[in-house]
Amino acid sequence: MGSIHHEIALDLDADTAWAALRQVELAHKLFAGVLVDGRLEENVRTVTFADGMVVRERIIDVDDERRRLAYSAFDGTPMTHHNASMQIVPDGKETCRFVWIADFLPHSFGESMLPLVRQGARALKTNLESGAFAAATAVNQ
Repeated sequence: MGSIHHEIALDLDADTAWAALRQVELAHKLFAGVLVDGRLEENVRTVTFADGMVVRERIIDVDDERRRLAYSAFDGTPMTHHNASMQIVPDGKETCRFVWIADFLPHSFGESMLPLVRQGARALKTNLESGAFAAATAVNQ
């Protein structure tokens, strides 16, 4: 099985980062630049990537205690298996780490997936640290 484990440091506190990540219905705003649209119906999130690819993901768990989100892509992708988790790990008073782990088949899909994971992590970092995510979500409230 292929696996990717990717981490990126965030210059904001873990509670703020988790408050954003746990809003699974707003992934397209948190990962803006990589995702251009998204919606949540019951526990299924549908996201549209910048290249037009549409993927359906089943939300498995949103764990506030561990600041961890688990999901599985099941439609719209060439993978035969996919499960992933995203977690916010405190790393000081005003810093944290975003940890993204994905397991998938076929193993060869890693060559395509790793650049997307890196782009997604950078988008999350940019959108959180710049305040773009907070501004985008404030408009809808």
